Amino acid sequence: MKMSMSIDGFVGGPNGENDWIFKSSDETSRDWAVAQTREAGLIIMGRKSFENMAPYWPTATGPFAAPMNEIPKALFTKKGFKGLAPVPTTTAEQALAAASWAEARVFDGDLAEIIKELKSERGKPICALGGAGFMQSLIATGLIDEYHLVTHPVVLGKGLPIFNGLAQPLDLKLVDVKAFPGGIVARTYHAV
Repeated sequence: MKMSMSIDGFVGGPNGENDWIFKSSDETSRDWAVAQTREAGLIIMGRKSFENMAPYWPTATGPFAAPMNEIPKALFTKKGFKGLAPVPTTTAEQALAAASWAEARVFDGDLAEIIKELKSERGKPICALGGAGFMQSLIATGLIDEYHLVTHPVVLGKGLPIFNGLAQPLDLKLVDVKAFPGGIVARTYHAV
């Protein structure tokens, strides 16, 4: 799981605002985040995040575009998924990127059971991205092996948390810390 959060533990403003994430980003923190994403064999996310990202990434440029478009994706939904509207593309590369989003696997069953099945498949690690609701559900399964919590130098005061409402404490082991020039601190934890 990779998640950006404020110092006070919010992953988005009260209405999901996330513009604060980009204010402290610098080249080295972006390089680290891209490298983390490139290690994935599958990117999973909730339906809302998927629907927000899918129209953007096929025509995006920059270091995140390639891994976001090349790595297979899966989305999880409780409310159904009607598919994507066609993304206007102008190049063959953009068309391939749009196809990678259109070909995403869609799951609407029991999250824990599906995650167990996905983890049993051969290949590179699964990377979970997305919003607070999906992450809360994913954390509740107890099936996350590694947490990449990226703390940005901002205090939001209120917003969307991901660790509230846990049924029991979540014990984690800190295995790595990286501080970046813009003030971001990335902590990697393993589940114990």
